[in-house]
Amino acid sequence: MSDPHMLARLIHDAFADYHARFSEISARAKRRFEQMDWAAARSDAVERIELYDQCIAECALRLQAALLDHAHDRELWTAVRDDYASQIAPLIDRELYKTFFNTLTRRFFRTRGVDPDIEFVAWDIEPTDAITHPVARHSYAVSELRPVDTFMRVLQDYPFAIPFAHQARCAAAVAVRLQDDLAHWGENPVRSIELLDTVFYRERRAYLVGRVLGEHRFSPCIIALVNQDGRIRVEAVLTSRADVTHLFSYSRSYFHADLPTVGDAVVFLRSLMPNKPIDEIYTVLGRAKQGKTERFRTFSRHFVSHASEQLVHAEGTPGMVMAVFTLPSYPLVFKVIRDRFAYPKQMSQQDVQDKYALVFHLDRVGRLLDAQPYRFLRFPKSRFSPALLQELTSGCASSVSEDGDYLVIHLCYVQRRLRPLNLYLREQTPQATRQAALDYGQAIKDMARNNIFPGDMLLKNFGMTRHGRAVFYDYDELCLVTECDFRDYPVPRNYEEEMSDGPWFYVGPRDVFPERFPQFLGLPAPLAKALKAVHGELFQPQWWRDLQARLAAGDYPDTPPYPDSLKLA
Repeated sequence: MSDPHMLARLIHDAFADYHARFSEISARAKRRFEQMDWAAARSDAVERIELYDQCIAECALRLQAALLDHAHDRELWTAVRDDYASQIAPLIDRELYKTFFNTLTRRFFRTRGVDPDIEFVAWDIEPTDAITHPVARHSYAVSELRPVDTFMRVLQDYPFAIPFAHQARCAAAVAVRLQDDLAHWGENPVRSIELLDTVFYRERRAYLVGRVLGEHRFSPCIIALVNQDGRIRVEAVLTSRADVTHLFSYSRSYFHADLPTVGDAVVFLRSLMPNKPIDEIYTVLGRAKQGKTERFRTFSRHFVSHASEQLVHAEGTPGMVMAVFTLPSYPLVFKVIRDRFAYPKQMSQQDVQDKYALVFHLDRVGRLLDAQPYRFLRFPKSRFSPALLQELTSGCASSVSEDGDYLVIHLCYVQRRLRPLNLYLREQTPQATRQAALDYGQAIKDMARNNIFPGDMLLKNFGMTRHGRAVFYDYDELCLVTECDFRDYPVPRNYEEEMSDGPWFYVGPRDVFPERFPQFLGLPAPLAKALKAVHGELFQPQWWRDLQARLAAGDYPDTPPYPDSLKLA
């Protein structure tokens, strides 16, 4: 087949099929929430993550069969792209269709960099700026005399197959919380409320997402619902941008929200979180490929506009597995796998890739930084600092190649840039460092309760977010808690064993000795003492073994995405 229109229709229909299957998985979240089937919800999350590549592969096979000898005909693909653009022009989500098309062309042509002859390229615009279609939502006027009645209507407009435990009490608690949170707006501050039609689900909670409006201003409004023993109640109300941004964080898993269209929802969410990059909003909605496209689009625009700035080594202790670089004026880091790893690292490059793929499928519970893989990125060699260029070409030679004046990076992982915890602790006040050390311990607990063991718990492998939250970002030794053997540290039987420089007993590859954690974490003595006082369980082998038993039985402890202070009475 060499008919551009028919080929474009084939690709259009393939994306529509992907979107329908994505929607079907997302829609299951309501039933999982009602039935408290958290294991199935975790399986759905993995299935949805893998769906994109699965649909791309299916479409590529159909195209191959249709194209035959024309599979690499560039003129034909250009004509297909132009016809495809006409077919998707009226659609709100045409950018998602374009990304799907680009993924296919890159698979067929093994594109390195960007090929404007056959791809959609628009580095100089922000596509969502053209979306004016209002997202579907409920709007409510809030009565000054009986605000509880309004919130009763709100809860009734989002029906579930199970009842509320105390619907009137929940409605009253929401009304009181909003009045208290927004009292600085003046008397009777809440005039109306808007909530998206679509309910957002993640982990063990459902969220009504919208905004509350006063006479002259508005604020985000997220109403969090939990299923407690088969009955629903409102657990929390979030009205600050910081709390809402944290809920939609790049360190959390993706929401399951059965949105009819995505672009208009992204525009609405940007009004709630104006400082949040658009790529992170797409990503947290489960549209990871579009998130990657938007991330590279905005970075490329910035990179070109800062032509005199060089890429340099990222601050922090150099890693034994990754070379890490950044553009100082832009909050991203690029991580490239080294050719050889320093002792005691014993793994292959494929092992490292497998670890990062594992994280992509895990529930990150606000403690693991999202890492997006990019292949065949091209940068002018002149934009690298000499020291960085030397390290990449000599120490990462299997991951990079030179193409004239450009350096091509075959594979790198891109993450948000955070301040490394070891540096953060040197720079802050005693109170701030104590809080950071305690949150570091809480981060290890949160990960462990979701079957994640960081492996290398050194401070340099954690970073601090803008909101003072410890997040783990170095995954080469990460594994599942259920894969470890948490052992008591043996007691020396004689003087020779006690004075031995190294272990005098057998240590297996999966053995972990929690009692020895304090010796290599690198915390100053006062912070180590505070950590042990608050999170002493981390250093007790039995705590880990008890947790393993719970996880093996499918009993994953709940990890709320907000502090207890935000919960309703």
